[in-house]
Amino acid sequence: MKCPYCDYYESKVVDSRPTEEGQTIRRRRECIECNRRFTTYEKIEEIPLVVAKKNGDRQTYNRNKLLNGIIKACEKRPVTIKTIEEIVDDIEKELYNSMEKEITTHCIGEIVMDRLKDIDEVAYVRFASVYRQFKDVNTFMDELKKLLDEK
Repeated sequence: MKCPYCDYYESKVVDSRPTEEGQTIRRRRECIECNRRFTTYEKIEEIPLVVAKKNGDRQTYNRNKLLNGIIKACEKRPVTIKTIEEIVDDIEKELYNSMEKEITTHCIGEIVMDRLKDIDEVAYVRFASVYRQFKDVNTFMDELKKLLDEK
C-alpha cells in the first residue's frame, strides 16, 4: 500500500478490525519509510449485476429502485422500513448468490411478489398491479382470486 505522505510502497498493518456493518475491514497502517500512520479500508469486490428490462434495455442494478418500489407498495400499510430493508437485503443476496451476471426484471418482480405475499397481501396486490400492468378489472380480479385460492 502506497503511503499518502511520502509515496513509499511498503507499510505494515498496526491494527485491523471490522466496521460496524461487518462488510468492510478497517486497517491502520504505518509507513516503513516515514513512520506516519494512515487508514485503509478493505471490502469485497462487488460483481456488477445487469438488469434486462422488458423492452430489451439493460442497466446496472439499482438497490434504490427496488427499495422505492417496495416502499410504494407498502405505503400506509403496517410494514416497517426495517422489514422492507430486510426484504431488499434478502432479494439482493438471492440475486448475487444466483451467480448470474444478468437478471431479468421479470425474475426480480416475481421474487418481490413472493416476499410481499408473505408480509402483506395488500402490498402484494399493489405491487402486482403495477408489475403485471393490469389492463382492466378482470385481470385484477383474477389475481385476487389466485391469492384467495392459495389460502
